[in-house]
Amino acid sequence: MILRSLLYFVMAGLCEIGGGYLVWLWIREGKSVWLALVRAILLTVYGFVATLQPANFGRAYAAYGGIFIILSIIWGWQVDNVVVDRLDWLGAAIALVGVLVMMYATRA
Repeated sequence: MILRSLLYFVMAGLCEIGGGYLVWLWIREGKSVWLALVRAILLTVYGFVATLQPANFGRAYAAYGGIFIILSIIWGWQVDNVVVDRLDWLGAAIALVGVLVMMYATRA
């Protein structure tokens, strides 16, 4: 269950970040307006994938924020060739611990 939930977070994150990146390319870099259509599809898929989480809306979206942080750092590193330093990775690790506690810790 945990691995499936993490997979949903990653899928949602890639859809959201990818959709946002397509807007960036369209507006900031003058790429094709067709990217806006693909963006709309990706962001719609993001909304549906997020509903697959087993937790309530508030908890799932709060935890997703941590996953978004991690994926954004990786996106910048792999797609935009941004140098990621140890403090970026430390922040990502802290965010991941927060996600794991919020979503998967046993509750009394």
